[in-house]
Amino acid sequence: MQFVQGLPKGVFAGQTRVHHEKALPSQVPDLAGFNLALHVNDDPQRVQRHRMALLEEFSAYGVNKVTWMTQTHSTICRTINAEMPFDALEGDGLVTQTAGHALMMMTADCLPVVLGNAEGTEVANLHAGWRGLAHGIIETTVASMQHPPAWAWLGAAICQDSFEIGAEVKQEFCCKYPELDSAFKAGVKEGKFYADLYAIARYILQRQGVQMVLGGDQCSYRQPEEYFSYRRAAKTGRMAAFVFMA
Repeated sequence: MQFVQGLPKGVFAGQTRVHHEKALPSQVPDLAGFNLALHVNDDPQRVQRHRMALLEEFSAYGVNKVTWMTQTHSTICRTINAEMPFDALEGDGLVTQTAGHALMMMTADCLPVVLGNAEGTEVANLHAGWRGLAHGIIETTVASMQHPPAWAWLGAAICQDSFEIGAEVKQEFCCKYPELDSAFKAGVKEGKFYADLYAIARYILQRQGVQMVLGGDQCSYRQPEEYFSYRRAAKTGRMAAFVFMA
């Protein structure tokens, strides 16, 4: 398990990969690898065994609880500590102040963003596709935290040269933040652009007062040996970005 370097003492974050020593064989070639999503028509038992393998790895750091979400490209953020909800939480952001509680977000091109305070007593994890970024998932998550986040880490997402969008998507961002015009470059086709999710997230994070932003140097689309990508193959698995306080 590889963890992000440079975080406060006792805070651990990272992202799973396609390859994992405990990945089980798949009857569906498109879902081969360490898939962690239940909603992609994988064998549920296989997925749950993958999730349990992660929990076993995290348990060495004192983790005794893992929270997943039903992600909907929303701006819903939930704070979760001691409670254990019966139904899966719906939304795209999680915050906790409880040590030993791992927050999980699944992606396969969308951008995972992990946040935390300087003291290492509060962490957050959010799923930011272009809709989430445009509608305010970062802003909502920051507002849900008890302490101002001092750092952020950006996991693997689709890079600009592989992420073609329509003019309406660019307009949605630039109407809200005109300065984000520089995060888009003209595409080959008329009316198309290439969007830089990393640049967009960095700009919004800096507006929220987050000065240290790590990561943002991978491409889920162009690194098939490392990451799942929905744009590369619509039927595919999901990675999970994670964060917890030991």
